[in-house]
Amino acid sequence: MTTTAEAGTATIPLDDLHASLADPLLDAMTFLNEVTERYPDALSFAPGRPHEGFFEPGDVHADLDTYLRHLREERGLSDSAVRTALFQYGPTKGIIADLLARTLANDEGLDVAPESLVLTVGAQEGMLLVLRALCATPEDVLLVSSPCYVGVTGAARLLDLTTVPVPEGPGGGPDPEAVRAAARAVRAAGRRPRAFYVVPDFANPSGTSMPVAARAGLLAVAAEEGLLVIEDNPYGFFSRQEGERPTLKALDGNRGRVVHLGSFAKTCFPGARLGYVVADQRVTAPDGRTTLLADELAKLKSMTTVNTPALSQAVIGGMLLRHGCRLRTANAPARAHYAANLDVLLRELERHFPAAERERLGVSWNEPEGGFFAVLRVPFTADEAAMERCAREHGVLWTPMAPFYPAGGGEQWLRLSISALDGRQIEEGVARLAAFVRAAAR
Repeated sequence: MTTTAEAGTATIPLDDLHASLADPLLDAMTFLNEVTERYPDALSFAPGRPHEGFFEPGDVHADLDTYLRHLREERGLSDSAVRTALFQYGPTKGIIADLLARTLANDEGLDVAPESLVLTVGAQEGMLLVLRALCATPEDVLLVSSPCYVGVTGAARLLDLTTVPVPEGPGGGPDPEAVRAAARAVRAAGRRPRAFYVVPDFANPSGTSMPVAARAGLLAVAAEEGLLVIEDNPYGFFSRQEGERPTLKALDGNRGRVVHLGSFAKTCFPGARLGYVVADQRVTAPDGRTTLLADELAKLKSMTTVNTPALSQAVIGGMLLRHGCRLRTANAPARAHYAANLDVLLRELERHFPAAERERLGVSWNEPEGGFFAVLRVPFTADEAAMERCAREHGVLWTPMAPFYPAGGGEQWLRLSISALDGRQIEEGVARLAAFVRAAAR
C-alpha cells in the first residue's frame, strides 16, 4: 500500500490485488450494464433475464403465506419454531430441500434425497462451491464447453483454476470424443482433468443443445477418463417444442458421475437469488468415515455466505407448494412465450437477410431448439465499441461473443437474447440491427 503525499490518503496499486481484477472478463458485464444505462431507449437483445410480464408483486405475499401455513399445518411447527425458521440464520444446506426433492422427482425424474441438496445464493454460488471443493491442487484442470458461460470461467479465474475449452461440435453441444481428447491432452501434460462443465440444454451463450446420444456418450467418456461432469441446467424447461430431454443427472442414475446445478432464476424469479446443487456423491475420509459431497459443500458455504436467506427460500417454497411441486407445468406459459419469441427472431432474421444477401455479406445464424439465445455471425468485429455504436446510432443492443471464448475467438459473433422482449420489440429490434449490420459492412 502507498500513500498519496498531497492528499494523505492510502491508495492500493492494482498489481497488489488479485490478478483476476485486471482480467477483462470481469469487466464484460459491467460494461454492458453501463451501456444499457447510457441508452435507456435502445431495444436490448442483451440481457438473459426472464420476461417481467410473468411477475406479480402480490404473489410474493401469497407464496410466503403458503409456506408458513405449510410449516404450521403440514410439518406441525409451533409459532415459535416458525419464527425461528423464518428469521434466524437456519441450516447451511437450506430449509426447503424436501420440497425441492419432490419437485426434481416430478419435473426431471430425479430420485434424490433431501440431504444431498444444498440451497445456494443463486447458481453462481453453487459453481464457486463445487469448483473450490473439486479442484484440490494447482494440477487440477477444469474442462469447459466453449463458448462458455462467463460465470463459470469467471469463478475459475477467482479461484486461480486453469480452464481448458472443448469446442462445441456441429451436432450441438460438445462432442464426447473432443472431451476425451482434451482430458488426455491435459493428463499427458502432467496435470489432472478434474471435471467438465456443460449446459446441455439451450446453452448460454450459443443456444445449442446436446442430442440424447451425445449425452450418453459424454457420460461414458467421463467414466472412462475419471471425470466428473458439472451439469448446469437453467433453461431446460424452455423448449420450442413440447417434450423434454433427460438431464445428464437423470441419465447417470446412481453412478455419481454428475454434479447438477440448478436455479430458480428463470423458472420462478431471479430476485430471489436462489439456486441449488445436487451433490449426492459419497466422500470417504482417511479414517473411513463417509459423508455426502453436499455436506462438504456446506462446510465451504458456512465460511462464505453462512446460509441462504430463509425469506427467499420461504417464498420459493410457497411457489413450489402452490404448483404442486411441478415447476415444468407451472412454466408452460413461459415456455410458449419464449418459444414464440425465438420463432419471431428467426423469422425476422430470415426476412431481413434473404439468402442472396446473407451470402454477399457473410451473415449467418443458428436455429436453437429452445431457450433464450441465438448467435449471429457478422462481417465485422462485434466488440464493445461496435455494440455502443449500434446503440447510439441504431437504438439496439446485443452482447459481444468474444468474452465467452476462454481461449480466444468469437470476434465476429454476437449473442441475441429474446427473453426480456415481446414479439413487436423483436421485430423492430431485428430491423434496426439489420440496418446496423449493412452500415458496418460497407
